[in-house]
Amino acid sequence: MLGIGAMSTTSREHVDFLVLGGGVAGLSFALEAARHGSVLVLTKRNRQEGNTQYAQGGVAAVLGPDDAFPLHVEDTLVAGAGLCHLDAVQVTVEEAPERIRWLQSLGVEFDRESPDRLHLTREGGHSRRRVAHAKDTTGKEIEKKMLAACTAAGIRIEEDQVAIDIITSERAGAAGPNRALGAYAVDRATGAIRTITASVTVLATGGAGKVYLYTSNPDVATGDGVAMGYRAGASVANMEFFQFHPTCLFHPDAKSFLISEALRGEGGILRNKAGEAFMIRYDPRKELAPRDIVARSIDAEVKRRGDDCAFLDMTHLPKGFLLDHFPHIYQTCREFGIDMAVQPIPVVPAAHYQCGGVVTDLSGRTGVPNLLAVGEVACTGLHGANRLASNSVLEGLVFGRRAALAAVELLAERRPPPPVPDWNPGDALAPDEGVVVAHNWDELRRLMWNYVGIVRSVKRLERARTRLRILRSEIREYYWRYQVTPDLVELRNLADVALLIVQCALRRGESRGLHFLLDHPQADDRFLKDTVVHRGELEEPAPRG
Repeated sequence: MLGIGAMSTTSREHVDFLVLGGGVAGLSFALEAARHGSVLVLTKRNRQEGNTQYAQGGVAAVLGPDDAFPLHVEDTLVAGAGLCHLDAVQVTVEEAPERIRWLQSLGVEFDRESPDRLHLTREGGHSRRRVAHAKDTTGKEIEKKMLAACTAAGIRIEEDQVAIDIITSERAGAAGPNRALGAYAVDRATGAIRTITASVTVLATGGAGKVYLYTSNPDVATGDGVAMGYRAGASVANMEFFQFHPTCLFHPDAKSFLISEALRGEGGILRNKAGEAFMIRYDPRKELAPRDIVARSIDAEVKRRGDDCAFLDMTHLPKGFLLDHFPHIYQTCREFGIDMAVQPIPVVPAAHYQCGGVVTDLSGRTGVPNLLAVGEVACTGLHGANRLASNSVLEGLVFGRRAALAAVELLAERRPPPPVPDWNPGDALAPDEGVVVAHNWDELRRLMWNYVGIVRSVKRLERARTRLRILRSEIREYYWRYQVTPDLVELRNLADVALLIVQCALRRGESRGLHFLLDHPQADDRFLKDTVVHRGELEEPAPRG
């Protein structure tokens, strides 16, 4: 039996390329692949809903006269704290300018200094101004124009479709090496489960910010691709490196609203409740230090003083400048009663970006043939132990295209899929204890925030692992007993991702980049390697670092 479903499969179809996720990485793949075969893109909610449209800062690329590829490479390597893969960094940096030009060909309107020169901003960790942006809503502009291009290309995008699991030849009982054959998905509106086979299946599902109680991510960011990839047999790496954005709006009515790093790049000053500019105590680069340092500094300062939050002060800059550069942030803050031109913005760190993920090569290939991964769900080696600001959208653009070129080669093999069984609902019962799902969801996220947050200890991690294993067992039992719902699918995935984060964190007996361990506060060259977890290892003890 492959799974317990809400009902029998109501549809079956085959496509050349099945893309799970409709953000910048998935759409980059789709637009390139559509010239060679049929493409189906599934999105969990409406097609705009995902991390891409919430990206405020922009896309990093060598575009200025005082910049050069080696400088962007070096900034990325420094931020990555020794764990970046040089080949991945070089590929990304060197292909970045062409990707910017490609976006412009789709109609993306970046801000300009003059008709022939883009306006470039600077963010933490960058030695030059190299971030192309569209005001402070860059992601929304990119998503809008890419979706329009998909419509023009006739690419089919289906909304409210939640992937449950990757179909593999191993699970289907087919002979030969394990490979991906497509996916099962549940329709959010009807509960019907469909079987979609594909020559190539692409994980472009984004990150897992909802594994934490406080996050800048939208509700769809539940780690689905990492969990499905792990269960399908792909290796997962570096999940201990979860980036906490230093500055999310601190307000009881604000949900996950990000205050862009570009504000600090344009001169914003972090202050404590007493009005003191405190970053100089933590790093000579002050507000322009990499994100991991700024987030830990705010966390330390708030805890040292017993404050609820820190404050980002922009009041020394002209109001006209703020309105011109940050209109969306300015207006949103005003809606919450904060005029950033005359009062500092209350901010706190929040879970923001997953630097690890499903292990891939430079063409998006995973360890499971015919299964690719692109964007935040993938671990290409670009980010190492800490992502450099505005390299994320860039990664999706670069590797989305590179994966599509690899997928076209796979399509040329034209191997017919073996018989794939329908989703089998077995004797599944109708869900009657929704409170169980809600309770486990809340407990998991609070546990991760309290025990596996910005600063960790071995004792906290071990406690988290013990409780997560119990939670994961409870969730799996519920999953196999009751009919599948989108909420249950997401909860199951969050439990797997949470345990992957903890397992990776316990294996890294040092502090590096985004992983700060109180027991081992210094970096240790013995750990200058990726932390890789293979299928089946979540049930095994993690070796102590």
